[in-house]
Amino acid sequence: MPLRHFLLALAVVAIWGSNFVVIKYALHTLPPMTLAVLRFSFALVPACFFLRRPAVDWRNLAGYGVLIGVGQFGLLYLAMRSQISPGLASLVVQTQVFFTLLLAVRIRKEKVLGTQWLGLALAAGGVGIIASHTDGTTTALGVTMVLAAAFSWACANLLTQRAGRIDMLAYVVWSSAFAVPPLLVLAWLIDGPQQMAAGVLAADLGTWAAVLWQSVGNTLFGYGVWSWLLARHAAGRIVPMALLVPVFGMGSASLLLGEPLPAWKLIAAALVLAGLAINLFGPRLLQLRLGPARD
Repeated sequence: MPLRHFLLALAVVAIWGSNFVVIKYALHTLPPMTLAVLRFSFALVPACFFLRRPAVDWRNLAGYGVLIGVGQFGLLYLAMRSQISPGLASLVVQTQVFFTLLLAVRIRKEKVLGTQWLGLALAAGGVGIIASHTDGTTTALGVTMVLAAAFSWACANLLTQRAGRIDMLAYVVWSSAFAVPPLLVLAWLIDGPQQMAAGVLAADLGTWAAVLWQSVGNTLFGYGVWSWLLARHAAGRIVPMALLVPVFGMGSASLLLGEPLPAWKLIAAALVLAGLAINLFGPRLLQLRLGPARD
């Protein structure tokens, strides 16, 4: 992976990690499905007037929009309202890495190298340490909902690969058109019209800034760049970078929300970083050590 691609992926996961604190802040005022509606509405408008629809099948666009909008963030916002803490949510949703790799092997017949499996095993150890230290702020329902959100994200990853080398920013923008209608229906059914109106009326500048951060920073930049990278690299190279999201998530939660960082969290973060390093650089270092293949 070129260095500039690596730095782009790192910027995306830093935004995604810190975004869990922003989500929690917005949910203090806005009901979860209403927040999702606003997020994808602002991702769609006004950008859709400046970006042409990408040359991809409508079914692909619709599938991606529903999977990311309803499947990932609809479920994530519902869970984060009261069923799971921001730090743990940033961790559990990264099981999408494992879902994506398994789907890629099963459906796309991609090959995952042994060093990549080793890296994922180390990272999984870090995930296991964090998951074993849950507290009363997290419920089984919340974990299940975030796992379902992770699976939706994994399915969306495969759709972006199938879309090929297109304008990925336009892809993310136009797919939002398919996320908004079902989210609006769910907001009406789950949040209720009174809570929807009350949340919007009570929103202050900080809340609207959080919504715009969801739309511009997290959706347009984050998913636009992520989809662009997935269209150019195998899932086994790009997707494991998302394992850094809980590291940024825990760090921002500690800094902004005062969540503690005990030794077990630091050990878990070290395992995740080690797994990521092996996954990204292990194959190249092994090739350098063994030398070029001979006829």
